[in-house]
Amino acid sequence: MPIIYALTILVIPLLMNKYRSLLKAIGPGILIACTAIGGSHLVWSTRAGAEYGWSLIGVILVANFLKFPFFYFGQHYTATTGESLLFGYKRKGPHYLYTFLIINAMTGTINIAALGMLTASILTYLVGGLSISVAHLTILLIIVMALIILLGQYPILDKLSKWTIITLSFLTIIAVCLAFTGNPPLDPEFIEPNAYSLATMGFIISLLGWMPAPVELSIWPSLWMKDREKQTGHRATPKEVAIDFSIGYVTTTILACLFLALGALTIYGTNTELSSSGVQYVRQLVELYTQAIGGYVKPIIIIAAFLTMFSTTLNSLDGFPRSLATTLKLLCSRKEAKEPNPSETKKLFQVMIVVYMATASMIHLFFSTNMIQLLSIAAIVAFLSSPVLAWSNLKVITADNVPQEHQPALWIKITSYVGISAFIIISLLYMYTKFI
Repeated sequence: MPIIYALTILVIPLLMNKYRSLLKAIGPGILIACTAIGGSHLVWSTRAGAEYGWSLIGVILVANFLKFPFFYFGQHYTATTGESLLFGYKRKGPHYLYTFLIINAMTGTINIAALGMLTASILTYLVGGLSISVAHLTILLIIVMALIILLGQYPILDKLSKWTIITLSFLTIIAVCLAFTGNPPLDPEFIEPNAYSLATMGFIISLLGWMPAPVELSIWPSLWMKDREKQTGHRATPKEVAIDFSIGYVTTTILACLFLALGALTIYGTNTELSSSGVQYVRQLVELYTQAIGGYVKPIIIIAAFLTMFSTTLNSLDGFPRSLATTLKLLCSRKEAKEPNPSETKKLFQVMIVVYMATASMIHLFFSTNMIQLLSIAAIVAFLSSPVLAWSNLKVITADNVPQEHQPALWIKITSYVGISAFIIISLLYMYTKFI
């Protein structure tokens, strides 16, 4: 008994310390998961199931598999070197940073505007009877989110994301399980569409662009890890990062399949056309859940969907300005200079938030009121830029400053090259069908 007691005294504290350390490391991977589950899942996965049934589930699984190395490299590089992925770009040469700068500037505003519009559409449906237009409500929401980030910084992102992803995951699992027991009857005039044709290339590119998220988002966890370290006083190890990343990425992959299943089980074959209007689309999305679970869950679904999109847009309004501010700071610093810490880029980061807030608002004032059109543009641009960023991430993680024992395994390198090749081929095929 004394021996058992002594072992207990020694082992339990060690296990608790290890558990505490892991909890301190978990965060950036969950933030990326919460960002991904917004537009790609609520819109593209659901539409894929509603319009093509189960045909595109393979595309979703392959897209998640081929993109996983490039998202993992962002966190893994920071865990092994202590540097952000952007500083790794700087090591490879300024042209890497300039390329990312151009892509970030092109896609950031469109993505924030598109996600903001979907968030505003859900809020309009949630509250009802608002006299303000969706465009003006979107601008108001973006301003509120900018203030939240400026005042709350990283901790508020971390806490909000974890709760929303848990809530939506739980409700979606229940909805899909119940949907299997109550499939709607097929329309006698329904004609099964061909999901794999040149005519569907635009939809598939949109699905791939945001599935599970644009590759440029791989930069964000690398930067968030710096803030997480500052918040907790703990620097995540490569093993802890692998766990954090795996939890977030596996969750996004499973939920993408579940959202497709929800569309396939409740809409496919009924000749019901999903609306391109934000508010109407949200109404149809909520009805998917209420038909599967019951009317009593309707307010919970709407609130969960709103919090999910609010969190996604909030994360984007943090990630795009943060990465752009760091890029500009690195381009302006000397070649041999050390990486700037978050406090050194804080003022520039705040300026970039205001810039993105203003440009996203201008899009809603002068450009688009069609939610699906705006989301499509954002997703297509994201996919067309993915081969460049994927290649950059691969070159950084295989650079000489990364210890040999922490460089990617052979199968991950092969997956990376297959992914980059697939992104290039599909991009060329889309451009051929679009312009030729």
